[in-house]
Amino acid sequence: MSRVSPAIRSLLRQPCSSQWRKTPVIRSSLAWTKPAYQPIRCLATPAAMPSVSKENIGVYCNPAHDLWVKESGPSMEEVKTGKALKEGEVTIAIKSTGICGSDVHFWRHGRIGPMVVEHDHILGHESAGEIIAVHPSVKNLSVGDRVAVEPSSICNKCEPCLTGRYNGCLEMQFMSTPPVDGLLRRYVNHSAIWCHKIGDMSYEDGAMLEPLSVSLAGMHRAQIALGDPVLICGAGPIGLMTLLCCAAAGAEPIVITDIDQNRLNVAKEICPRVKTYKVEPGVSMEEAGAAMSKLAGGAVTTALECSGVESSIAAAIYSVKFGGKVFVIGVGKPDMQIPFMRLSTQEIDLQFQYRYANTWPRAIRLVQSGVIDMKRLVTHRFDLEDAVGAFETSAASAKTGAIKVLIQSP
Repeated sequence: MSRVSPAIRSLLRQPCSSQWRKTPVIRSSLAWTKPAYQPIRCLATPAAMPSVSKENIGVYCNPAHDLWVKESGPSMEEVKTGKALKEGEVTIAIKSTGICGSDVHFWRHGRIGPMVVEHDHILGHESAGEIIAVHPSVKNLSVGDRVAVEPSSICNKCEPCLTGRYNGCLEMQFMSTPPVDGLLRRYVNHSAIWCHKIGDMSYEDGAMLEPLSVSLAGMHRAQIALGDPVLICGAGPIGLMTLLCCAAAGAEPIVITDIDQNRLNVAKEICPRVKTYKVEPGVSMEEAGAAMSKLAGGAVTTALECSGVESSIAAAIYSVKFGGKVFVIGVGKPDMQIPFMRLSTQEIDLQFQYRYANTWPRAIRLVQSGVIDMKRLVTHRFDLEDAVGAFETSAASAKTGAIKVLIQSP
């Protein structure tokens, strides 16, 4: 049996400056057939990565609804040496992160359904950045690659994972959903398989691929087709993103609703042919639904509900025709009342959306080709150190006019 000499074993243990080096394994002459190679694990040297000169910081909330910025992990030393990287991981210098409504909700309310903030918790899951370190096991990414971060980690064993609907993974670890910390940090370690190359796309657009993925998932499952009359309820970031997608897909006519006239004005800017409906206080669900249907020529086949508000869902149900569909993309309170008999007697399908699966390559193609232009949706930008102000601006959108607020770390 061939053996490696103690001297060679000692040599193999020595550190090297490259990520991997192929070293022949010395065998006895009787056993030698051809050179065999074994990889030696080496950490990337600081010279192989962009300059790391700032400490890592993150944006935190807690059960007391405090919000603050403080030091976070991985540490600057861990980032420089790569010691904290696990197999299959890369380190990303996060450049741009969008504030989602769920981030504001975790801060101000401490929970969304069963997902509860129980400890100090880092927010953020809409991010893009630059690869600054790569574990030797990673072959598809290199230092310097620009990527958008899909904030998931799955088991790859359960039925949803094995059937391609991994958004339903039974062991899903979704960044920013308690207890899993989020991406609102200067540096983050993440699995390489969830880092999507974006080429020369801006980091802002890269961060916006996450909400675009939400809309694309809804469009796909709702089966929106060329010429479909569509109602979009809610002109927030997801509603406006869904409007861009419906317009690109050739839906006609398109009606969008909101309680905020400013957001309806933005909807007109990004899609001049859209018809807008301002929801006024005191109008019944039946009346609102009838008015929406009339705007669409009396033939709404699909309503895409993007607000998650109970009254809006009910109005959508009253807007669609016999055999139509109400597809709920928005997230709302745990328990709601719905007009059951309207659904039943009109054979209206009621469906729901939870996050997304397999949407990022499609989203990247749409943005890179110019089919989808999301730039108008970004209304405010803040530095990472000023994240508290960013959240306050996003939370007070009715006063500030905020649609999508981005936090940047140059």
